[in-house]
Amino acid sequence: MAKAKAPRRTLDSYTVKPINKTVKPGDCVLMRPSDPSKPSYVAKIERIESDGRGPNVRVRVRWYYRPEESIGGRRQFHGSKEVFLSDHYDTQSADTIEGKCMVHSFKNYTKLDAVGNDDFFCRFEYNSSTGAFNPDRVAVYCKCEMPYNPDDLMVQCEGCSDWFHPACIEMSAEEAKRLDHFFCENCSSEGQKKLQNSHNTRQSDAKLAAVL
Repeated sequence: MAKAKAPRRTLDSYTVKPINKTVKPGDCVLMRPSDPSKPSYVAKIERIESDGRGPNVRVRVRWYYRPEESIGGRRQFHGSKEVFLSDHYDTQSADTIEGKCMVHSFKNYTKLDAVGNDDFFCRFEYNSSTGAFNPDRVAVYCKCEMPYNPDDLMVQCEGCSDWFHPACIEMSAEEAKRLDHFFCENCSSEGQKKLQNSHNTRQSDAKLAAVL
């Protein structure tokens, strides 16, 4: 007579012994790729289950995609630590977890004093079958009208509050770092004089561009 299959138990947490780290649903983790030459996969734990008969613990995860794993590939404005929250779910052995990580909101990531190896950021959700992004439009900056890449140095105009890449305004990064004040072409001369007599600055209307 066949043995009854042991019921699966949902766990509140699990200690991954090889790394001595305790994980729980909601945590973001790094998971071992099948190809050792590739970087670790980034995932969010949705559920942890045990088969009730011992050490066979599995995690239900929602994958984050790196830009190069998306249909459109990596683009100029994608940050080196950027990931997309996908609609791709999977169940993996808990022992494939290599470590814990933090996936920050875009706003919080830009405020970090220092970015660690285990820090990432997410500003888009990604549909893995269609390649569509949500939101599908984001604010763009500079004369090149590109979305913000937190890896790139930019300077802000004190007139219109827009941000500019040094190269787009014919300036070196070293020159940009030495700036005490900056006014773009549209805000220089008369606009600069008016601003210097006022403590108020106006915010520019955000320009939006589609994410391809």
